[in-house]
Amino acid sequence: MASQTTGIQQLLAAEKKAADKVAEARKRKGKRLKQAKEEAQAEIEQYRNKREVEYKAYEQSVLGSRGDRERQIERDTDEKIKAIEKNVQKNSPEALSKLLEKVYSIKPELHQNLRL
Repeated sequence: MASQTTGIQQLLAAEKKAADKVAEARKRKGKRLKQAKEEAQAEIEQYRNKREVEYKAYEQSVLGSRGDRERQIERDTDEKIKAIEKNVQKNSPEALSKLLEKVYSIKPELHQNLRL
């Protein structure tokens, strides 16, 4: 009977040792998963920062050229407005005299539908 008790105690000790090893393995696995998650998060953040820098550079190149185009359009518009104003000042006396000539040279006539 003593040998059975000794055998049972050995089995219980072996079971406890195995349970301790399993628990330790689970802890190590949890630590590895946590570390892998942190590394992946850091890698994602690094990639995100890299892409953001690339996007900012691209955006600046596109917006910079758009700003140049806007300034060029404004210059062209200003030039056209100045040319129109110059033509108005040049041609306004002639246009005014023609308009006044038409206004002053009215020949009153009876309308054709008027029956006397």
